[in-house]
Amino acid sequence: MGGCLSDVRGGQQAVGGTETAGPTSSTATTTNDAIDYFYTSHGCQGLFTQLQLSLSAKHLIDMDLFSKSDPMAIVYAKRSDGMLEEIGRTEVIMNSLDPVWITKVSTVYQFEIVQTLVFRVFDIDTKYHKMPIKTLKLDEQDFLGEATCALSEIVKKQNKSLTLKLTVRNKQGVMRNQGTLTVFAEETITSRQAVEMVFRCSKLDNKDLFSKSDPFLRISRIAEGVNIAISKTEVVENNLNPTWRPVCLTSQQFGSKDTPLVMECFDFNSSGNHELIGKIQKSVDELEKLYIGKVGENLHIQSSRKGNVKKLKGQLFVDKFIQKTQYSFLDYISSGFELNFMVAIDFTASNGDPHSPTSLHYIDPSGRLNAYQQGIYEVGEVIQFYDSDKRFPAWGFGGRPPNDVVSHCFNLNGSRGDPEVEGVDAIMSAYSSALRNFSLHGPTLFGNVINRAAQIAGESLRNQTKYFVLLIITDGVVTDLQETIDSLVRASDLPLSILIIGVGGNDFKDMEILDADNGIRLQSSTGQLATRDIVQFVPMHEVQGNQLSVVQSLLEELPGQFLAYMRSRDIKPLNVNEAKASGMAAAVPHVPNFSTELLHM
Repeated sequence: MGGCLSDVRGGQQAVGGTETAGPTSSTATTTNDAIDYFYTSHGCQGLFTQLQLSLSAKHLIDMDLFSKSDPMAIVYAKRSDGMLEEIGRTEVIMNSLDPVWITKVSTVYQFEIVQTLVFRVFDIDTKYHKMPIKTLKLDEQDFLGEATCALSEIVKKQNKSLTLKLTVRNKQGVMRNQGTLTVFAEETITSRQAVEMVFRCSKLDNKDLFSKSDPFLRISRIAEGVNIAISKTEVVENNLNPTWRPVCLTSQQFGSKDTPLVMECFDFNSSGNHELIGKIQKSVDELEKLYIGKVGENLHIQSSRKGNVKKLKGQLFVDKFIQKTQYSFLDYISSGFELNFMVAIDFTASNGDPHSPTSLHYIDPSGRLNAYQQGIYEVGEVIQFYDSDKRFPAWGFGGRPPNDVVSHCFNLNGSRGDPEVEGVDAIMSAYSSALRNFSLHGPTLFGNVINRAAQIAGESLRNQTKYFVLLIITDGVVTDLQETIDSLVRASDLPLSILIIGVGGNDFKDMEILDADNGIRLQSSTGQLATRDIVQFVPMHEVQGNQLSVVQSLLEELPGQFLAYMRSRDIKPLNVNEAKASGMAAAVPHVPNFSTELLHM
């Protein structure tokens, strides 16, 4: 954005290597089993082909003063009423006018209808780089251009790749070219096979003058003559003999084991002009041979003489090669695993007098749901489908009972012992009853309800088929931030995910620290790091403004968090006939991506 200087660390995170850029995100674009299972079990099953769209651009307009644009692409589907419905966003690429985005966008292809897609590219202001992609407000970013086509135009191409002109209309109403956008479509292939590899390089050429190179790898698959970027490593600073964190590739990404892959080693530059150190082309089978033989492969680079290739001293090694069976969310759910729902409601005074129509807790006699009821109903309706007994612990916090002190974790049903109610309707009834019996007070403290949910999850550890989801609905920023972080770090080892919905018009930016979408793991006051991300924070007004639902935002990360836990404990689906072949190991998290089309079947 104009006048913004992009920070080096942010640029390195954009390249890869954040905590979210590991095995969990490498599969973030496959079919969402949570949604598929929910709808097909209700008899809603359409005839369609699931596709993944890979995006890249060339010659974008530079909007920044001291650096290059930081582009992000958004894909929309044009509905029958002419309105645009967002179906996916890429990551932000720092300082690049020729971005190649790793994040894929999932959509469905239906032969019998014309599906118009609209692609928009924005330059993301540096101050927003640490915010979750899905919450970025596009009207606060610079618009770089738009392109449109029918999905059928892409899939009918022999190589399923289509290059479109990005245009923008100037003040005089004249369309101006703003570069090009290339879209590549491929059918989603359901497969359980994945390969985890650790790459290392030695004796790399130094591209820096006063220090050593800061190398990273970009891995691409050659498909239909087109290079499709499928993964990146993190940046290793000031090192000519780097070893990168494990890279996990699914067969959806690399194709068959003899499909050519291109491994390019770059020297990271904060300007975005990453300099190619060298590259090799190998299939997964050939990479396995490097691992077995404990030998390296010399990198090469295009010689100054046209058509010639220069062999370099630097070599690429494969220090680890493990074939894995990747179990999906559906594998667990269909074998008997359950999601157990819990809810906690904010009873602080900032919500306003429940008797006033302006209050967030106002119960409308007409039956119109307030924000709390809407969150309970929308989320509960989906989660209860995965819970066999449909008995849900329900709490309030920040309220004061008659003639008593403020409680930061009280049972909504009024019981002194059992907090459970039966069914979503019972949660709604208990919530209404509690509003009549508790006065709103404060402050906004999450620690007690998180600890209570963690206690329940901890007591169930012997039953490995249970996983818990705590929904916290609040109108304010948490007051006990450090205590909340400490509770979340302790709970990160438990079968628990926490969804926090912010209701009302407050600025919830300070809450983003609880959601590790920016790749920074939570750290407790004693220095302990969270073992995994278990929080999804959703400001309701921002979600609704982007035409997304609370259900969608929950299911966007929940299956991945569920699978990350199962992987950490090496828990497999029930009655699995696992192959006994050498090299098979526990599953890598398979993070489903949400297709909004499925919500409107």
